[in-house]
Amino acid sequence: MKKTLIISLAVFIAAFFLWRFLRPLNIFVVDERFERPMTVATPRGLHSVSAEECRRCHEEIYREWSGSMHARAWTEPYFQVDFRYDGSQQICLNCHTPLANQQENLVLGFRDREKFKPILAPNPGFDPALRDEGVTCAVCHVRDGKIIGPFATGLAPHPIEVDTEMSSGMKPCVRCHVASGERWDTFYAIPACGTVVEIERGGQRPDCVGCHLPGVVRPAAKGMPARKGGMHLFRGGHSPEWVKKALRVEYRKESDRYVITLTNTGAAHSFPTGTPDRHLTLELTLMDSAGKVLKEKVYTMKRHILWRPFIVDIKDTRLQYNKPRTFAFRFNKGTSDAPSVLDVTVKYHLLGEKRRKKIGFEPEEPISYPIYNAKIKL
Repeated sequence: MKKTLIISLAVFIAAFFLWRFLRPLNIFVVDERFERPMTVATPRGLHSVSAEECRRCHEEIYREWSGSMHARAWTEPYFQVDFRYDGSQQICLNCHTPLANQQENLVLGFRDREKFKPILAPNPGFDPALRDEGVTCAVCHVRDGKIIGPFATGLAPHPIEVDTEMSSGMKPCVRCHVASGERWDTFYAIPACGTVVEIERGGQRPDCVGCHLPGVVRPAAKGMPARKGGMHLFRGGHSPEWVKKALRVEYRKESDRYVITLTNTGAAHSFPTGTPDRHLTLELTLMDSAGKVLKEKVYTMKRHILWRPFIVDIKDTRLQYNKPRTFAFRFNKGTSDAPSVLDVTVKYHLLGEKRRKKIGFEPEEPISYPIYNAKIKL
C-alpha cells in the first residue's frame, strides 16, 4: 500500500512538472485594464477617430507620432513575427491595436479564468486602415465622445475635456505599460514589465510623459497660440540617439588593468527596460599596433529569468539609476605582441540572438547598435 502511494505520488509530480514544461507560457497577468479593446465614440465635429483626421489640424504632432513605435505597434516586423510565433494571441492586440474597431473580432467573454482564451465574434466595425495606425491618437485622447487634453480652447472643432494629468505623470501609459506578474506560479523580483516598479524602488516619481514626450513650446494646432506641450516622439530603445543620453562611461588605468565605469544617468528605471530580451553588452578588445586582437572580454547586463517550470527572477545585472558599475580588464605589457589600443564598446540589444533564431526573425534593420565607443591608447 505504501509502495503504491509513493509510486502514485511520483507519477503525479512527474506529470505536474511535465505539464509545467509543455503548457503555454503566459508571463503576465491579464487584468481589467487591458483584457478587452477600448470602445471610443467619434467626437462631435470629427468624421472619425483616425490619426489622419487629427492630422488636419495637428500636423506637427501627427508627423512626430507617425515616426514613433506607437504608430508602428501593429506593422513593426519583429512584433508580427513574435505575434505569430506565440500563437497570435488576442490579448496582444489589446495593446498593439487597442481600439475595438482596430480588431477583426469582438471579445464576447472568456473561456478561461486567466483570460487568455477569449470568446470571439466577427467585428462589423473593423477598419483595416485604423488597425494599421497601431497606438493611434484616440487611444490616449478620446473618452466618452470628447477629446481629452491638458487645456481647453474655444478654437477647436470638437468638445474637449480637460485632464491635467495628461501632461504629467504616467497617465494613460499604465494601461499597457504596467503588467502584473502576481500569480501563484510566478516569482518575479519585479513584474514582467517592471519599469514603474523600478522607478519607485529608486525613490523616484514615475513620469513617462516628462521623459518620453520632451517639452516644447509651439501651437498645439493650426491657428492656435504657442504654448508649452510635449513632442509626441515616444522615444525609447529604438532610438539610438535617445538611448545614448542615458549612459555615462568613464575609465581609468590602474597598474596592469583598466577600470571601466558605466552609470545610468538618464533613465529613472533600470537600463535597459521593457521586454527581458533587451540587454547591454560591454565589449573590451585589446589590440597591438597592427590591429591584431590580443584579448577580448564581454560583459552582459540583463535580466536573467528562469521561465520553466516556474517563472523566477534569478539575477538582474542591468544598470540601475545613478548606481555606477565597474568592470576591470587586465593586460600584460611584457609580451612580444605589445598591446597598443583598448577598444571599449557598449551596445544596446533590442533582442537576443538566441530568441531571434528561435522565432525565425530575419530583421531588415540591426537588432543591436553601439551607444558608446572609445579607443584608448596604452
